[in-house]
Amino acid sequence: MTPTVKLASDLIRLRSVTPEDAGCMDLMIQRLEKIGFKTTRLRWGDTDNFWAVRGEAGPLFTFAGHTDVVPTGPEENWQRPPFEPTVDNGYLYGRGAADMKGSLAAMVVACEEFVAAHPDHSGRIAFLITSDEEGPATDGTVKVVQWLEERREKIDWCLVGEPSSTERVGDVIKNGRRGSLGLELRVLGVQGHVAYPHLAENPIHTLAPALAELAAEEWDKGNDFFPATSFQVSNINGGTGATNVIPGEVKLVCNWRFSTETTAEKLEQRARATLDKHGLKYEANFNLSGQPFLTAEGPLVEAAQSAILSVTGEATQLSTAGGTSDGRFIAPTGAQVVELGPVNATIHKVDECVKAEDLDKLKDMYREILAQLLA
Repeated sequence: MTPTVKLASDLIRLRSVTPEDAGCMDLMIQRLEKIGFKTTRLRWGDTDNFWAVRGEAGPLFTFAGHTDVVPTGPEENWQRPPFEPTVDNGYLYGRGAADMKGSLAAMVVACEEFVAAHPDHSGRIAFLITSDEEGPATDGTVKVVQWLEERREKIDWCLVGEPSSTERVGDVIKNGRRGSLGLELRVLGVQGHVAYPHLAENPIHTLAPALAELAAEEWDKGNDFFPATSFQVSNINGGTGATNVIPGEVKLVCNWRFSTETTAEKLEQRARATLDKHGLKYEANFNLSGQPFLTAEGPLVEAAQSAILSVTGEATQLSTAGGTSDGRFIAPTGAQVVELGPVNATIHKVDECVKAEDLDKLKDMYREILAQLLA
């Protein structure tokens, strides 16, 4: 078992279900402090975080990630116990193997190898690690970034270890993400008997034309890096359960995943205009959970592309697809941000796994990126 797979296994063994860290950070900090990192532990609410830095001056390269994992579901559904890491037929099994304890292990071992080869490297290397990425994400990376901003500490380059790859490790780099705007909508009517509709007002009927218009709307056309903004309804609920009662209200939950061609403010304005046009009586709660960000080019993208080519012999693809990540909190500070991690085929699933050799390839990519930027 290689050092990277061994460390990943040790991390998987710790039951760090959001927001618990369960000792993962202790394990990482112990390794990092041995090679000269200075660590600050940060805790808000029930969330543990740490910031560790090696170097005194110059450009700041940061590895960002999370120790928390999603719940396993019924453990009897797993062929192998989720917190007893197992290497079988070349795959490392366990909750967090791909998302993202494998990446954390690759980051730590890459730094150990890089520092051994370049003890007097230029610039600074940092780790920004949280235990609240899979949960509400309110006391994790976003708070650490605020803490850094208060100290006027600026990240130049940030590599997030999210599982970005699709078929082979390194085949995709996420160089941006779409924004996410949620809406909880309550449309009011007048409850009554279905046989006497003139004495009631059915909010489902009044909502339907407006909803059809929202669903058919072209919000933008996207651009070279982002697909067009999408609108999706995820929940709709109305009625008392009885067959002869017109409901007094209907509730809707929906979401926009939006590109850099628009803003959350514009989307809200357009949505409200549609609802108002149809004369709805409504209450709307909009929630912005992430702005879109893009690192179109620059030293970090170039270093990642070059490192992947060096390790795998294959070119990589830039992509902004997928959900949100903690990169959404770091990019607005002006940092260049990319996501590079293992294959994402089994993340959040039963029997989560990753090719063991992929973790060593990932470690080599991380080390090569450091060498190109800081050696």
